[in-house]
Amino acid sequence: MDEKKQFIMDWAEKKKDDISRWHQIIWNFAEPAWREYRSAEWYVNFLRNDGWEVEAGSGGMPTAFCATWSNDKGPTIGGYAEYDATPENCQAADTKKRPRDGMSEYAAGHTDPHSALGIGSLSGFLAAKAAMQKYNIPGRLKLMGEPAEKVRGAKPIHAAKGYYDDMDAAISYHPFFTLTLANTTIWDTHVGAAYSIVYTFRCDAPETWMRAEHKSGSVLDAAAWAVTPAQASVRCPGATEAVIEMHNMTKKFKEHLVPTTIGGCINETILTLGQATSDNQCPRLGQILIVMRVQDPETADKATEILDRNAASIAKMCGCTWEKTWVSKSRQGLPNHTLAAATFENFKIAGAPQYSEKAQEYARQIQKNLGLEPMDKPLCEELSQLQDPQEAEEKMRLMFPADQVYFTSDDYADYTWQTPTVRMYNARPALKVPSGYVYPAWVSSATGGIPEMIDPTMINAAQIIGMTILDLLTKPEILKAARKEFNERTGGGIGGSKWVAPLCDYEPPVDLKWPEYVTTPRGTQQWCIPAKGDK
Repeated sequence: MDEKKQFIMDWAEKKKDDISRWHQIIWNFAEPAWREYRSAEWYVNFLRNDGWEVEAGSGGMPTAFCATWSNDKGPTIGGYAEYDATPENCQAADTKKRPRDGMSEYAAGHTDPHSALGIGSLSGFLAAKAAMQKYNIPGRLKLMGEPAEKVRGAKPIHAAKGYYDDMDAAISYHPFFTLTLANTTIWDTHVGAAYSIVYTFRCDAPETWMRAEHKSGSVLDAAAWAVTPAQASVRCPGATEAVIEMHNMTKKFKEHLVPTTIGGCINETILTLGQATSDNQCPRLGQILIVMRVQDPETADKATEILDRNAASIAKMCGCTWEKTWVSKSRQGLPNHTLAAATFENFKIAGAPQYSEKAQEYARQIQKNLGLEPMDKPLCEELSQLQDPQEAEEKMRLMFPADQVYFTSDDYADYTWQTPTVRMYNARPALKVPSGYVYPAWVSSATGGIPEMIDPTMINAAQIIGMTILDLLTKPEILKAARKEFNERTGGGIGGSKWVAPLCDYEPPVDLKWPEYVTTPRGTQQWCIPAKGDK
């Protein structure tokens, strides 16, 4: 093995206890989208102490950052950390279902886990930095802090504000989410476009509902309208009814919003409902978040037009006004075979994650606690096997109709249109499934927090990312070929004839009522995730 790559491999092994400790910090912070205050602060302080120049709050997002480190002039290689958790998924690093100590099960928890994504990426960049210093390799590293991936939040904003434009190449990393993509890189089938919108309904004048239609003109009737107690009159439907109707209408219209044959989907969640507590008082505020995953922005634009029409009709019916707040307009992904192949060569050197007997024992204990017969080797063998990108592509295509070009969504796609980008996956713990059985969701979350099970994922990622950065800095032919492919696919690079420009034309939606913990830099008594003991 090349001496410099051996250095990267050894660095990750020597730092494995630190990597594990860093991960436990972020995993236990478990802060949801747009409210990752402590997580972002940890990254910013860590990187500044390590000698990086860090812009905190990049792109107008309080929990984002942009960190750079240079060793003389050379190519700029980019990547990113994510660190947002998922509400209602609070799970301890344990072999049984229970929330983290002192927490409600409805608090946030890392599911993918983005905690390992962020620390694995960070560690890869730190390994590359150490090699650049030891061997005096010129170049510049750029590590972005990307909040709110669960709602496709930060990357469209960073892209529109030009944060990726100076990168010569970028590495997008994620622990795998399907065995088909364990330990490989994406070849052709990247993610589709994703739009995320909050519709807000307000009923600020419920007393006027249907009053304009009163025709008698009688002074006595007018007086009666004026003095009738709210408890004794017909109540305006208000914001709660509007949100419910918007939810139901979106469900009913799904087949008219996105094509059903190419993997499109729309999901909804209610963020806020009217907080009226007096009987017959009209709920004044309601908000619903609608997220769509579709093949391309054109499909998303048409669906948004229908949603807007529905919102306008519902608002009128319920005595409300309405407004739309953009959370995300994320583009579809753009392949780069050059970088996919180059990164996979480093998979061949690092291999796949390997799991100790202790990790297998944790998996057996989970099976036992679920009432299953523990297996001798309960972790999937595929976790420790590589998959050639083109072979993985062939397997994945078997799941889709021929005319489906994209699969699922992730806002990493906004990197792919600004600079040549590779999307890489490596294995995270997954248990073999007994015939006819489905593991409960907490199992995946728990294994993402148990060090013996998740640490191999991050150490392996650090090695692959670190070695890939090394190649991109020391082998100009790779960058040249990757840029040539990028220019061909975009019809001339940024601004080219086939290039898709950033879609973001909105401000960061950080002032919405996102779930958060009670005490944050925004103050106390904010709308929050339920605390322990809340019903």
